[in-house]
Amino acid sequence: MDKKRRMPGIKYAAALKYKEGEDNAPRVVAFGKGSLAEKIIETARQNNIPLHEDPELVYALSSLEVGQEIPFELYRAIAEVLAFVLHLDKKKGG
Repeated sequence: MDKKRRMPGIKYAAALKYKEGEDNAPRVVAFGKGSLAEKIIETARQNNIPLHEDPELVYALSSLEVGQEIPFELYRAIAEVLAFVLHLDKKKGG
């Protein structure tokens, strides 16, 4: 099935990784829908990885391959996610 077609009622999830000084931009390290999306979310929760819900961003990320850096066009959206994560880290004292 084409990744670009969204199915109503189906959960989608993407996981990003960014290592300052190592990566030029965040990379997609996982993407899934349905039960695979639930597994990505469950794994994040088990590892205390912050979750950010943005269906439009996940949809945009669905066109990328796992391991691919996000394109320049998504930098602003990803910057908002990173700001969200930094805010959570500060609240937790991390």
